[in-house]
Amino acid sequence: MPAFSSTTVLDSLLFRDAFGTEAMRRVFSDKSLIARYAEVEVALAKAEARCGVIPIDAARAIAARTDVASFDLEALRHETDIVGYPILPLVHQMARQCGEAGRYVHWGATTQDIMDTAVVLQMRAGLAIIEGDIAALRDILADLAKRHRDTPMAGRTHLQQALPVTFGYKAAIWLSMFDRHAERLAQLKPRVLVGQFAGAAGTLASLGDKGFEVQQAFFEELGLGTPAATWHVARDGFAEAVNFLALVAGSLGKIALDIMIMASTEFAEVYEPFVKGRGASSTMPQKRNPISSELMLAASKAVRQHAGLMLDAMVQDFERATGPWHAEWIAIPESFVLTAGALHQAKFALGGLIVDEKKMAENLDISRGLIVAEAVMMGLAPQLGRQDAHDVVYDACRLANEKGISLAEALSADKRVAERIDRATIDRLTAPKNYLGLAPDMVDRVLAAAKR
Repeated sequence: MPAFSSTTVLDSLLFRDAFGTEAMRRVFSDKSLIARYAEVEVALAKAEARCGVIPIDAARAIAARTDVASFDLEALRHETDIVGYPILPLVHQMARQCGEAGRYVHWGATTQDIMDTAVVLQMRAGLAIIEGDIAALRDILADLAKRHRDTPMAGRTHLQQALPVTFGYKAAIWLSMFDRHAERLAQLKPRVLVGQFAGAAGTLASLGDKGFEVQQAFFEELGLGTPAATWHVARDGFAEAVNFLALVAGSLGKIALDIMIMASTEFAEVYEPFVKGRGASSTMPQKRNPISSELMLAASKAVRQHAGLMLDAMVQDFERATGPWHAEWIAIPESFVLTAGALHQAKFALGGLIVDEKKMAENLDISRGLIVAEAVMMGLAPQLGRQDAHDVVYDACRLANEKGISLAEALSADKRVAERIDRATIDRLTAPKNYLGLAPDMVDRVLAAAKR
C-alpha cells in the first residue's frame, strides 16, 4: 500500500477522486510541469535558430538531447529550494545533457518567460478538459429540460412555495448558465492562451532588433497567440481564467444546493443516482446522503476563494512582482483540479438524477390551491374588478388556512364568488398545473438558443 504522504485533498489517496480527476491532475502534476518547462525551452531554441539568433545545429542538439525522463528530480528540487525558482536548476540539467549546445539553452529569456508560458500550455490542456465536460453537462441538462418540460412542481422563493413551475424550466435555467459558460470559454481563449517572452525587464533588449521576430517564431512553435505587450505584471489573463472557473463552480454550487434541498426527506422530489453504499451513514442505515452535490458545493466555495486570490495577485509592483506572482502557483492548479472534480460529480449526479414526478405533484398540492392565489385573483378580476378580486381571494386564503380547507372550497363558500362563477371554473382556476405561465415555452427557447 502506498505511503500516506499527501497533505491536501487534491492528491490524497482517500479524497483525490472526490475533489478532482486523474486527467486534470496529470495536466498539473509536477512531472507535466517540468516537461512543459523543457518543451518551452526547446521551442525557444528552435525559434531562435529559425531567426538566426543561435546556430541551427545547437537547436537541433537541444531538441534531440533534452530528456526529461533523465532529469535528477531530487537535485532539481534541492536547487529550486535554494534559488527560489525552478528554471535555473532546469537549465543547468538541460545544458549538461546538451553538451556544447547547452550554452544556447534559455538564450535571451528570463525565468518568468518560461514559467508563464508553461502555465499557459497547462491551461490550454486544462481548458480543453473543462470544455469537454461543459459540453457533456449541457447535453445532460438539455435532456432533463426536454423530458420534464411539462412536469409541474412548486416554484419556491425565499424557501416558500410561490407559483407553479416545471422541473424542465428549472433544468433549463441550469442549462442556460452553462450555455453562457461555453460562450465565455470560447471568448477568453484568445486573451488567455498567449505566450510570454520578453526578457529580464520585458523589453527584449538582449535580442536587439531580433526580439519581435523571435517572439513570433517562438509562439508559432507552441501554437500560442502573441501579445501586443509584455504581461509579466499584467495578470488579467490568468485572473480571468480562474474567475471563469469560479463562475463554472458557482453554477455547479447553485445546482448542488437545489438538489440537496429537493432531496431532503420533507421534499423528496429528486435523488442522486443509486449506487450501493454511496451516501451511507455509519449510524443511520436509512440515510442516502447527496454526496456528489455536497462535493460540488464544497468545490464552488474553494474555487471562489482562489478567484479572489487571483484578483489580489493582479496588484503587482513595477516590472516584476515581489510575491503576488507566487500566489498564482497555488491558485491556478487547485482551481482547475477542483473545477474538473465538481464537473465530474455534476455529470454523475445529473446524468442519473432520479426525478419523482408524483412527489412533485403532491408537494404542489400541499397548499390546497393557495399557491395559485394570484391566478385566481386575475381570473376573478374581470367579474369583480381588480381590487375587489384581491380582497375576495385574500379573505378566501385566510379562511382556507383557518379551516384547513382548499382554496376552491373557501371561494365557493363566498357568495361574492358563487353568484358569479361556477364551481368548475373555480376548480380550473385553483388547479396549479393550469398556471405554469410560459415556463414550458422558456424551456423551448433555451433548447433552441444554442448548438449542442
